[in-house]
Amino acid sequence: MILTRLFYSILPFVAAISASSGDRSPPFQQCLSTCVARTCTEANGAPRTSGLPLVLRLTRWTCADDCKYQCTHILTDIALSQQQGSSSRPSMRIHQYYGKWPFWRLAGMQEPASVLFSVLNLAAHAAGMKKILKEVPKYFHMRTLYLVWSGLAMNAWIWSSVFHTRDTPITEMLDYFSAGLVILYSLFFTVVRLFHLHPLMPNSPSGPTYRLWAISCGLMYLGHISYLTLLPRFDYAYNMAANLIVGLIHNALWLLYPWGSIRLFPGRDKHYRPSFSFQPALFVLLTTLATSLELFDFPPWHRIIDAHALWHLATVPIVPLWYDFLVKDALDLGWRSLKM
Repeated sequence: MILTRLFYSILPFVAAISASSGDRSPPFQQCLSTCVARTCTEANGAPRTSGLPLVLRLTRWTCADDCKYQCTHILTDIALSQQQGSSSRPSMRIHQYYGKWPFWRLAGMQEPASVLFSVLNLAAHAAGMKKILKEVPKYFHMRTLYLVWSGLAMNAWIWSSVFHTRDTPITEMLDYFSAGLVILYSLFFTVVRLFHLHPLMPNSPSGPTYRLWAISCGLMYLGHISYLTLLPRFDYAYNMAANLIVGLIHNALWLLYPWGSIRLFPGRDKHYRPSFSFQPALFVLLTTLATSLELFDFPPWHRIIDAHALWHLATVPIVPLWYDFLVKDALDLGWRSLKM
């Protein structure tokens, strides 16, 4: 078998793997070059265009991609076998390859657990949108903004599932850009809701403050994606910092809901807080805890679930809590000045 030959061809290089990580290591490069030469090249030297299963071709795997996958798991097998062997000799550690831990693929999906959990988040937001459509009155001034946010969240989870199915520069960029849009739009409607920037009465024109805030957010997003798109290399540090700052401001603003001194409802005293006022703080706490799972980076359990996948799983039960709050907030009697 070709994999058996590959296994033995890289054994002389295994001792050197600790000097470099994953795809940069000599054993991996030796394995990859051997695999490509034997399986991806015709006898006349031309590239081989067939041989992969249909499911891999449908998910845009190439022969070289498959060789990278095979070599990743060959070296991971060696590392695990050494870890389970004698403790008297140094063993290989499990490495990341091309910035990712080794995962068993399923039906062409690179990270099937993250795909599954992304789909579960998508379903949770779809149920939340249905809840808003059913329970929030059509005349409520924030209803459209909530529905737009829900649609953007669903779009983000669609691209998350696509990205975890096949990690390419395009799917990565769409995943990051759609997630960034949801985060910024969350801040947009939070400011509109808490500081009453949107006209309360149906069919009323929006005020200059609302328009200025909307234009500012739009320009910020356009500047954000333009900067990341025009760079020769994607600036991961900037992207993470930008989303983190916007997310922290969003979370801090919602902490004003139960404990701040702003007037939440036009028909109530500014110190009035409804019985469900704790829910935003609970949401902030749970979201922060879920996101903190990303700090515990570790090789995936059984090459299936890592910290990133657990983060996606942890957000699923939080979603209904947020939609429940949005509906309760919309139905509070403090909005009694609104008319149909």
